[in-house]
Amino acid sequence: MKRFLLAITFALVASRPALAQPAASVHLVEKIDVLSAIRGSEDRRVHVLDNLDLLGDVDLDRLIGWHGATAHVHVMNNLGTSPNERIGTLQGIDNIEVRSHRLHLFEAWVQQRLGEHGSVRAGLYDLNTEFYANSAAGLLIAPAFGVGSELSATGVNGPSIFPSTAVTVRVERRFGKSGYVRAALLNATAGCPGEPNGVDFDFRNGLLAIGEIGVERAGAKLAVGYWRYTKAQEDFTETDADGAPLRQRAHGAYIVAELRVAGADDRRAVTLFGRVGVSDGKTTPYQGGAQAGVLVERVLADRPDSAFSIAVNHGVTTKGYRAMRAADGLPVAKAETALELAYSDKVAPWLTLKPDLQFIFDRGGIDRSPTVVVAALRTTFSF
Repeated sequence: MKRFLLAITFALVASRPALAQPAASVHLVEKIDVLSAIRGSEDRRVHVLDNLDLLGDVDLDRLIGWHGATAHVHVMNNLGTSPNERIGTLQGIDNIEVRSHRLHLFEAWVQQRLGEHGSVRAGLYDLNTEFYANSAAGLLIAPAFGVGSELSATGVNGPSIFPSTAVTVRVERRFGKSGYVRAALLNATAGCPGEPNGVDFDFRNGLLAIGEIGVERAGAKLAVGYWRYTKAQEDFTETDADGAPLRQRAHGAYIVAELRVAGADDRRAVTLFGRVGVSDGKTTPYQGGAQAGVLVERVLADRPDSAFSIAVNHGVTTKGYRAMRAADGLPVAKAETALELAYSDKVAPWLTLKPDLQFIFDRGGIDRSPTVVVAALRTTFSF
């Protein structure tokens, strides 16, 4: 596996100087998070997490004459502790936390342009790069600002998102200057080269189908999406007369919005963002959720890369999940809610620092549980 990844890197780099306009680009990004619960949790230890990304993009037309085609490769490695397992929130604290640590091929796809306004993409693909995405929420590190929890908790081992992707075919069509419609079929079983079970090619658990239509331009976005699995999955709480889990076909919908209300690219800009998602509420602990916040770019006039964001995420639990926790003698809440504040600044061309503070209310869906306060620092190296 390591030899394969090194060969890819060498091929991408070697192709660059031979062409007047480089056919390939390679980027290395490493994130190191240091965080600790400073209030409301018995776990007060300092946790360290590491996420290393090697990304390569190739213009296949310039490289081998394949007209209208591009390729993307993303290799990932994760290390570190598991703070959320220790602190016990429902929706998570850090978006680079993983259960197992290994070097693996995260994405590898080829995209073919179809005319002037369409494209098709096939391979290992992270659906959150194009679906259910608020780009203005990118400063935040809580996982709930990635894919909504009511979708991220579905599937036999999660949908095709971080840290494991699946074989996918995605099509897209653009309309006018800002309209688009895109849809994808993804293997319902996620798995990548380098993981114990590798890539799943038998599709025994069916497919995840997702579609999104919207309008997107500089400083504004409005989109709606719908997703559905082709095969039924185990109900999270309901069983039949013999005690076997009932089978349910998971599905849901969402709305994503962003709007720049002040400023522009060359001066301080303020962008509002928000999302709402709902699901069938049978195969996960979540009935739905919402996220909303504000992003302020160029907070300091003399520091163009300075940015600040404040946002809230709200994960609504299902009746079945609440009944299960109540049966354990716990006072249940209808939702877990968190407030996050983050500041980011590039202190060198290759170094970005991001202090972050989170307040988690009704942790784990337990009513009036102590408010957890988590302080974090993300250091990002980019080359």
